[in-house]
Formats: sequence, C-alpha cells, structure tokens
Amino acid sequence: MTEKHLVWDWNGTLLDDLHLVVSSSNVAFASAGGRDVDADEHRRAFRRPVADFYAEMLGRAIDEEEFGRLDQIFHDAYRVGLTDVSLAADAQAAIKAWPGSQSLLSMWFHHELVPAVDSYGLSGLFARIDGLQAELGGGFKAAHLAAHLAELGVAGADVVMIGDSLDDADAAESVGGRAVLYAGGFTDPARLRESGRPVADTLVEAVKMAMSL
Repeated sequence: MTEKHLVWDWNGTLLDDLHLVVSSSNVAFASAGGRDVDADEHRRAFRRPVADFYAEMLGRAIDEEEFGRLDQIFHDAYRVGLTDVSLAADAQAAIKAWPGSQSLLSMWFHHELVPAVDSYGLSGLFARIDGLQAELGGGFKAAHLAAHLAELGVAGADVVMIGDSLDDADAAESVGGRAVLYAGGFTDPARLRESGRPVADTLVEAVKMAMSL
C-alpha cells in the first residue's frame, strides 16, 4: 500500500488564532458599519469564499473592491496581535506523531506564512510550505491544494489533509484524497460533524484518525 502524505492547514489548525481572527474580523466589520460578533457566531457562520461570510455578517452585498478593503483592514489588525498567538497545545506532538511525509498548505499570504512557521521552530518538519501568492485571498482551497501536490509530486489519492473547515475537506476530496477535521478551529464542531467527515477534538487524535484512513 502507498504511504499516505499528510497536508496540514495552518490558521485555526496548527496555529491557535481563533480569538485573534474574531477580533480582527470585528475591526473590519466596524469599518463598514457592522456589529461585533462573538467567537461562537463567527464559527457558525465562517465560510469560503470569505466575501460571502463578510456579506452575511454585514447584512448586505459587498463587491470585490469593498472586500479588498475589508480584507486589508482584517490583515492589518491580525498582524498587530499575532505576536501573542501560540501554536495549538498539541501541535508539535501531533506533527511528530505522523510517521510519513507531511507538508503545510495555508490560505494565508506566503511571504508572511513562511517566516511565521519558522518562528515557531517548525520549518524543518515539512517537505513543502505553501501560502497564498495572490494579493487578495478569500477563495476556495481546491486549486491551491492541487498546485501544492503537483510541486511535491504527490498523487491526490495518497493525501490526507488535517484542517478546520469544510473547505479543507472539499479540497482534499477534489483531488481524490481524504480529510480529518479539527474541532478546535474556525468552524463550529456541529457543522463539521454534520458533514459526515471524520472529526477530532485534538490534533493528536486527528493524526491517529488520519493513520487509519
């Protein structure tokens, strides 16, 4: 049997940044006359494309230009708080528990992702690290994953992804792979379980599930 390759998500999965994401979203919402949301509401509503999530939270349609402005406001606020964010409690143990090759794929900007991963002492543990190369993000992960695997020379059917969103699972399945979803991230655990995909409460548990797929 071909050895499986593990692809990790970063924000909301290995990085414990939910509360920073919520507070940064609220800065963006406030700039457009929106209200604050708490972490529970954010987890119930968050989805990709992120522009649709913003539109729901603001209660009106937004165009690409406004989304770009809100996205910049979000990321400016996010950067300010990032120095106080730690890895998920069992992130390092989970990474080290995986017996095969593994890589990191994020929808966060590549030029910020790589030094951030290095600052947590994780760079040498991944065969490849890819973030978003475009100036404006918020889209789906499927094409990003396909490009990531092509660079690695890994077949989609040999992949298991650990992420915290339904989009992570959709991306894995789009290339013929599987996903284990982490309940401690950006998505309400009930939404994850309702999807029928495997759901883990810890990252170490997620790795054990991934081994069994």
